[in-house]
Amino acid sequence: MKKFLLIGIILFLFNDLYAQTDAQVSADSVAYQLQRKKINSMLDARKVRFGQYGQSLNEHTGIFGFQTKGDIRRSNDILMDIVKTDDNIYKELKILLEYRAFQQRQIQSHSKEAETINQNYVNLISKLRQQNATLKADNQRAATMQRIYILIIVLMIASILFLISRKSKVKV
Repeated sequence: MKKFLLIGIILFLFNDLYAQTDAQVSADSVAYQLQRKKINSMLDARKVRFGQYGQSLNEHTGIFGFQTKGDIRRSNDILMDIVKTDDNIYKELKILLEYRAFQQRQIQSHSKEAETINQNYVNLISKLRQQNATLKADNQRAATMQRIYILIIVLMIASILFLISRKSKVKV
């Protein structure tokens, strides 16, 4: 009974794996897909063997319709094959789950790298904005100073012209 419960749990887990979207399936690697197919074929073989086991339990070739030792041995052999298949399924499932964990670790690693890169971009943009603000302020100061210099030059020229015109009026 425990094995049936365990097999039910395994099938439930595989049901979740099949419920993934097409985008996730396309992202899975070929090795992962092959591992899944291998486990599914093993589960199908187990299902067939379990059907054979059920049939062997119903076989009664003995006198008065009882089971013989041969019937019981055949049933036990089939049951042992099922147990061996279960063991192999567990091993393959472990490989599959380890591969899935590896993929998740890779995704997390890539996510952290992308986050670091994004943070660096944000820092760079912030630094460039500060430099841009500084350059705008410097440009504004330079433009103000240029206006002041032009004003001083105009005032000097006006003063010189005023003085020249005054000297001309005085001479006349």
